[in-house]
Amino acid sequence: MDAPSTAQVQQVREITRIERTGAHSHIRGLGLNDSLEARAVSQGMVGQIKARRAAGLILEMIKEGKIAGRALLIAGQPGTGKTAIAMGVAQALGSDTPFTAMSGSEIFSLEMSKTEALTQAFRRSIGVRIKEEAEFIEGEVVEIQIDRPATGTGAKIGKMTLKTTEMETIYDLGQKMIEALTKEKVQAGDVIAIDKASGKISRLGRSFTRAKDYDAMGPQTKFVQCPEGELQKRKEVVHTVTLHEIDVINSRSQGFLALFSGDTGEIKSEVREQINDKVAEWREEGKAEIVPGVLFIDEVHMLDIECFSFLNRALESDMAPILIMATNRGITKIRGTNQQSPHGIPIDLLDRVLIITTKPYEIDEIKQILKIRCEEEDVEISDDALNVLTKIGKETSLRYSIQLITLSSIISRNRKAREVTVDDVKRVYEVFLDEARSSDNLREYEQYFMFNDLSSEQQGTQSSMEI
Repeated sequence: MDAPSTAQVQQVREITRIERTGAHSHIRGLGLNDSLEARAVSQGMVGQIKARRAAGLILEMIKEGKIAGRALLIAGQPGTGKTAIAMGVAQALGSDTPFTAMSGSEIFSLEMSKTEALTQAFRRSIGVRIKEEAEFIEGEVVEIQIDRPATGTGAKIGKMTLKTTEMETIYDLGQKMIEALTKEKVQAGDVIAIDKASGKISRLGRSFTRAKDYDAMGPQTKFVQCPEGELQKRKEVVHTVTLHEIDVINSRSQGFLALFSGDTGEIKSEVREQINDKVAEWREEGKAEIVPGVLFIDEVHMLDIECFSFLNRALESDMAPILIMATNRGITKIRGTNQQSPHGIPIDLLDRVLIITTKPYEIDEIKQILKIRCEEEDVEISDDALNVLTKIGKETSLRYSIQLITLSSIISRNRKAREVTVDDVKRVYEVFLDEARSSDNLREYEQYFMFNDLSSEQQGTQSSMEI
């Protein structure tokens, strides 16, 4: 009895997907219904009803893909869910629509000019869906015969019988095809597809005629119908790549390998112009279509006046993605100038953007967010402890209380408890300071810190008091 259970546990561990829990890993979408009304709690999103509804309208505009160069600014206090809304948009779009996220300060840390870094970010956010027809051989494997040389050395040869519901054909196999079949572990009863151009073999599943072998194959086996019609078929294959990937492949001597090395460097404008012309030609011929994506720039106030001027010009291009920006600044200086402006963004750019504002969470919303984070981090917490965390989140910040969840669970696990209690929360609250208590502590002991900003008169007064 023990041996099978151990083997089963081993198998479960092998197929379990390992993921790290991030700050926004609980976000699954914007939490909207079919009429684009925001639900109170849905898909990991809580509150911010107006902001989420506005983001839903932008989402529909992105999906239609007809309007290019629109910009959106999400402005609000720290910890009010600005990045969460942007991540919700990304999740709602799915994997087919390019979504590029970056921070405003990244521009200045890259080994290239600021405008080149922004250009690459823009082109990463534009997808090209390329259509092409490919010839496939698709059928159910009836039999595979592989003849090995009697001497043990030399090329292997063999034959494979494939069938559909209407025909059956025997194919001669060469060395490479035999190796590909062996690698894919193809056997009689499998339904396979062979790309005639590349020779790539794909296992589609097991034929339903072999359904009696279900117990031997295991529950993870996929069963499919035997293909109909002829063995040789023509299919339309769609590849989605970004404009930046096409730029890199055509501009570097190592071609597509530069995508993996990350050393893309600066790309000449002539290369981009040629690629734009070629993509336009493919669009006219119906071979490709443009997929406008999203470029999300967090902490956009960190950009300087040169970057903002570039964004103004880039948004006018018909190849521009939807630009989403986020900031938590009020009226402040535009970086690189002495001029003040709302959110640290020039007025001419603000005039182009649609602005969404986020508001501080109510106490019930904070409690719901903390509850969702506890589920995401797999932490059992008592109702009283959740209420204490909620109060801490209201009086300090939501981010601080979220960080206390995992720390409290570690203490509860150390004392072999099943759930986090109020005492666990109090212990971590006493050990780790929030911003306000840290500031109070600093003011109390600032004379003992190096390079404090006390004036000489204050320092003299303090020294005389100490004497």
